[in-house]
Amino acid sequence: MLAKDAVGEYGERLAARFLEDSGWVVLDRNWRGTGGELDVVALDGETLVVVEVKTRRGTAYGHPAQGVTPAKLARVRRLAGEWMTAHLSLEGAPYVRDVRIDVVAVVLPQAGAAEIEHLAGVW
Repeated sequence: MLAKDAVGEYGERLAARFLEDSGWVVLDRNWRGTGGELDVVALDGETLVVVEVKTRRGTAYGHPAQGVTPAKLARVRRLAGEWMTAHLSLEGAPYVRDVRIDVVAVVLPQAGAAEIEHLAGVW
């Protein structure tokens, strides 16, 4: 595994734990759809939240959230529709009142704890 991939995977695990500690229910992680992947799909009460996680080792190249471009958000939005079609029509699927896309930005400094920032409703 490349170091970059390991950093991203670690950031996604931290983000999922952060969301679960906030009372969310993680429904899916690293779901692959047509032409892409959703990092985290979770329930925040009756709101289905698709979470894009961006992790960096520092901010020398900008804040991780800056890596979530409009093109990336459009891809996440399309993949969210695929995920909902595949999962919410199933018997026993959770009730969903609303859907939104969030970003969780994770900075892994050389020393100390990870810094996690949750940006809700980016699209």
